Amino acid sequence: QVQLVESGGGLVQAGGSLRLSCAASGSIFSINAMGWFRQAPGKQRELVATITRGGRTNYADSVKGRFTISRDNAKNMVYLQMNSLKPEDTAVYYCGGQRFGSPGAGMDYWGKGTLVTVSS
Repeated sequence: QVQLVESGGGLVQAGGSLRLSCAASGSIFSINAMGWFRQAPGKQRELVATITRGGRTNYADSVKGRFTISRDNAKNMVYLQMNSLKPEDTAVYYCGGQRFGSPGAGMDYWGKGTLVTVSS
């Protein structure tokens, strides 16, 4: 099993920045891709960004150029640097992990989430 714990959420004004962190523990050797997802009130959870163990990244169009995902495999950490935040970025942000060999793009492990609120 893998445990994921997010931190770094909070309240920020539009145009500001936040850095989210995700700490992984447990059977981390089994994890390939990790990612950040978000769920706004009344909406479905959506992909924000993913990163493979080798460092290949993928971003949602809505955050390209503003958010940066990074990963420190030695520390078992994944980060999401969020700049130029907009009110529409307000959501609970979840860290996810995908096992090697897992089919499709779905995550196998999830954290409990951290709330990001962007005020206008």
